[in-house]
Parts: sequence; structure tokens; C-alpha cells
Amino acid sequence: MIDSNDQTSTDIKPEVEPEAWFSQALAYMRIEQWAEAEKALRQALQLAPDYAEAHCNLGYVLEQCGHWDAAEDAYRSSFQHAPALLNAALNLGVLLQRMSRFDEAESIYQQAMRHHSEQPALWTNLGILYTALQREHEAERAHRHALNMAPDYRKARFNLSYLLLRQGRFEEGWRCLEARTLTPHASIVNAPRWNGEPLSGKTLLIICEGGHGDAIQFCRYALMLQQQWSVRLQIVCPLALQRLFSMQPMFDEILTNAGQAQCDYWCPLLSLPGLMETRIDNIPAQTPYLSVSSEHQQEWQALLPAEGVNVGLVWKGNPKFENDVDRSLPSAGCFMLLRNIPGVNLIRLQQEPASEVGAAAVGLHDLPEAMVDFADMAAVISGLDLVISVDTAAAHLAGAMGKPCWLMLPTYMTDWRWMTVRDDSPWYPSMRLFRQTERGMWLDVMNDMAHTLQAATAVGGMFSLRE
Repeated sequence: MIDSNDQTSTDIKPEVEPEAWFSQALAYMRIEQWAEAEKALRQALQLAPDYAEAHCNLGYVLEQCGHWDAAEDAYRSSFQHAPALLNAALNLGVLLQRMSRFDEAESIYQQAMRHHSEQPALWTNLGILYTALQREHEAERAHRHALNMAPDYRKARFNLSYLLLRQGRFEEGWRCLEARTLTPHASIVNAPRWNGEPLSGKTLLIICEGGHGDAIQFCRYALMLQQQWSVRLQIVCPLALQRLFSMQPMFDEILTNAGQAQCDYWCPLLSLPGLMETRIDNIPAQTPYLSVSSEHQQEWQALLPAEGVNVGLVWKGNPKFENDVDRSLPSAGCFMLLRNIPGVNLIRLQQEPASEVGAAAVGLHDLPEAMVDFADMAAVISGLDLVISVDTAAAHLAGAMGKPCWLMLPTYMTDWRWMTVRDDSPWYPSMRLFRQTERGMWLDVMNDMAHTLQAATAVGGMFSLRE
């Protein structure tokens, strides 16, 4: 989005200058009223067809509405009218990467370098592209070049953190991760931020950030804090995790809002690994560190098949996640190869209803009640023999409970915590990683898992996944 001035008039007549329509569109864009913004930008372009900034903002509006082809046309028009307009190059490059047109995205960035080689934003976008293409040395050089030009450029430092963490270079990676944007909860805590001071006799507020999987993975540090100090721990976490976390003895109080806290210090959850000096060789990987009450376990386990091997399946993550198209399966039907393995019961662990195409054909055992939160999911997992999941919070929960889990990973933009070539996880000893070898191709992954599962259940109906 280009902000060329601060005018925000919303009462424009057709005979006025195109800049006024541009300003009106900008006002609508700020409040995400995309349809009105588009109308105003088209009015501006009707009066000034070569208005490059208006073409660029029109592309942004169309992209937000999911009209990628039209957005590309608008960005290219902007780029054509003003080859030196940086935002047009940045936006077009990002869109082309989203459309998997990587060579074109790189070409756009290289063209923009002729005019903007001193702009750190351009180098960082190039680094993001190279990271997605697993050209990690080039990606690191691009991010570091951006930081050499602008040492306080947080976007470059944050993106560099993911690259370093993926490679197991934790010491610098955790430091760079501090460039991330913190949750709004952080601004309303009436206490100093914890930076490693002794905590004995103190109260520390931990504020969850990121997704549910991040909260499940990194809440393990609460145990480390309690082992090192006699500290009282409060935690602000998403609603879906509150009941599960309330069952954990490591937390003294579960809060919905940081403003409720009466604490001596506070700390964002993802800062704990760095503060606790986590390296690749000392990850606190003792599991289980999450559990549910025996009463809750019994309630849900009574709904599972009493005989055979119970395997929970999760095939989709949050559709709002930036890489969800790659990490999620097209449908539950992808599990068809597992359907006829003798003695195996396939359980729907996916929290959304399994009414989609393919779910019925797979023959999933559908639990009669919907799981309302992660406490329910944990109770179901406690009665399973195995969880098979895409990269989403259910896999983290299985790992945190010490349950055998097979994690399916995409080859494109694999999350940093699963590293690059490993088939195990240093964070979860009970987890095994099954990786795509070609983008979008899950068939080889399914074949591999089907053979492994069949072999694991072949000997007298016995089931063992631990070597």
C-alpha cells in the first residue's frame, strides 16, 4: 500500500483531481473496506491512466480480495508506468512467489535492484524468496546485506532468525527472533519485562504468542523455570488452551487478559528459549510435559474402539496460516492407503466435521461429540496408539504428551522447528517426520507411512513404533 499524502476525505465529486480519489481510497484501505477502495482507485485511474501509485494500490486491494490475476495486471501496470516505484516491485514479487512463479519473482527483484539496490526491504524480500527455495546461503547473504544497510530493520532480523533456527544456530537465532512483533497483551502489563533475573519467591507472567502449536511447544519452559527457581507462574493463553493449561501443575493461574495480572515480571513465551540459553544439544525434550485428568481421559476413551490399533488423523491446519495450502492435505481421502491395514482403526482427530469429500470413503471412526478445545483433544490422544498429522497444533500436542506421532511435512516453506533433513525431532522424542520430496506430492509420503504402519502391526497384532 502506498501512502502518498494524509488526505482522508470521503466526499469526492467526479470532477476533482485524481489525487483526491487516491486519498479517499487510502482511507478505505486503512479500514479494510476493499470494495469502496477499489471504486475510488478506478475513479483516479479513469482521470489519470498513468497514475502508477494508484495502479499499485489497486493491485494491493485486488490481492486482498483474492483476485490474484487482476492484482498482477495492476502491479505490472504500475511497474510499467514507474519502473523505479519500489512498492510495485515488492508487491509484485510477493504475489508472484505466492503463485509459485519463483523465477519471475526473482527477475522482478533483480530489475528493481537497478533503482533501489540501497533499499533493505528489497534485499529482505529477496532473502525470503531464497529461503522458500532452500537457497539458504543466498538468503542469509541477502538478509545480512539488508541489516548492514539498516541495523535496526526488524523485518530482516526476524526473517534471518527463522533461517538460523532452521539450521540449529540457536544462539544467534533466538537473539534475532526478538525482532518479532509482540502480542498486544505485552503493552498492558504493569510490571517490568523479565530478562533473566533470579525469580525465587517471585511471580512471573508468561504471555503466549504465535499459534496454538507455539504455545504447546514452548510451555515446556515453565517446568524449567520451576526447576531452577521457586517461582509462581501465571500464563495468558488462547481460549482453546485454557482448560488444558489449567490441568497442568506448573501453572498457578490461567489468565485471559494480561491486564489482570499481579506479577513481579512478565515474559513473552518465545523469548524463554533464548533466556534459558537453549542450544541444539540441550533442548528440554523430556516428555510428557502435558497431560489431562484421568476422569477426562476415561470420558473420551470410552468413545474409542476397544480393540485394534487406534490411529488419530489430522489433515488440515488453520486456513489463515500463510503456508496452509502446502502444509495441509487436499482432503481426508489422501489417507485411503491406510484404510485396509488389518487391525487399524482410523480415528478422526481433525476438529472440524469430517463431512468433506473423501472422509467417508476412508472409513474414519467419527467421534459422536465435537471436541471443543485442546483439553478434549488431549483426552482423545491419550487413548490413541498413534497420531498422524500435518504440521499443526495436534502434532505438537501429541509430542508434548509423549504419544507416538508421525508428522507429514511439505517440501516448500517447511517450518524452521523441523529443520531440514532430519526424520526425527530434537523437540519431541516420540515424533517421526515424513517429508515430501516434491512440492504438492503427498503420495510418496502416504506410501511410506502405509508400509511402516503395516509393518508395525504385522507381528501378531502387536504395535510398536519405538525402535
